[in-house]
Amino acid sequence: MKEENLNGLKITQVQVYPFNGETMGYTKGLATVVLNDVLLIRGLRVMDGPNGLFVAFPLDPFFKGEDFRSIVEPCNGDLREYIEECVLEKYQATLA
Repeated sequence: MKEENLNGLKITQVQVYPFNGETMGYTKGLATVVLNDVLLIRGLRVMDGPNGLFVAFPLDPFFKGEDFRSIVEPCNGDLREYIEECVLEKYQATLA
């Protein structure tokens, strides 16, 4: 992934906490990422959907609308893909 598409953002730390053997529905684990050593994002979820594994962003528990609303969400697809790639890579390595 080209870093210039990410406006200088870089993931400097990834921690993944898989649910080993426990059943939590589609949720397979939780993750935390740090961007540029200055911004911590907790509550990312490793999910297993119909098209395989993906990363879901933390939801606002107080939102009263019919849809879900994320607390943290990338503003472009490149950043979303970069975060998902890093988290899923760490998730797979943790399982091995």
